[in-house]
Amino acid sequence: MMATNGHVFNWMAVTTHRLFRQHRVVRQLSTTDDSGGGGREGTTSSPITRIYTRTGDNGSSGLFGSGDRRPKNDSVFEALGTADELSSSIGFAREFVTIAAIDEELERIQCILQELQSNIATPKTTSNPSLIAKTKWNRNYLIDLELCIDSHQQTLPPLKNFILPSGGKASAALHMSRAICRRAERQLVPLLDEGLELPVLQYLNRLSSYLFTIARVCALNDRKPETIYRRQTSDQDFDDS
Repeated sequence: MMATNGHVFNWMAVTTHRLFRQHRVVRQLSTTDDSGGGGREGTTSSPITRIYTRTGDNGSSGLFGSGDRRPKNDSVFEALGTADELSSSIGFAREFVTIAAIDEELERIQCILQELQSNIATPKTTSNPSLIAKTKWNRNYLIDLELCIDSHQQTLPPLKNFILPSGGKASAALHMSRAICRRAERQLVPLLDEGLELPVLQYLNRLSSYLFTIARVCALNDRKPETIYRRQTSDQDFDDS
């Protein structure tokens, strides 16, 4: 299955399909009613398609681009898992966003994150050249994101203090996505040695700034106050003894 832009694969769907074909685990299962109840022994039920492959039961998984099998705690899979976590958290945040334009932007970003995962799963040092070409990163995504940040920033009052994740449900959920995004960016750094394109990492860097910005926009729109960071003191600070 290809992504909507027609040239980048949906990594998760393609990988699952490839593993099904390779290991021949897509099959129709016949079941019998051996409970002694109303069913007749040997009667078949509707065909069932398995969505699991069992190929990862030994703690390894295969890469889309090269077919190489690596431990599931390999840096590639750590990055893929966090990118998936990021998209999931954005999907959760969207349930609270009431600004249609921002919701549309977030949906587009989730699609782009699918393409980002396809790129990560195709290491340039070991993958088939044709797959590298199909999963090539679109550098214009970074420009688009910067334009969105600049546009939203113009609607906000100047930020004069550090703020804590707050500002209502939408804002707080987007701050959570921002924190996950920063982790996803950090996990891409080791992949630069395997040929990961630097603009992929740069996109996540800007995405965290975008998520911070729209969290503030949502707080303003929802009329929820942002909590200002205030330096704390301890009762012990005034204990002369």
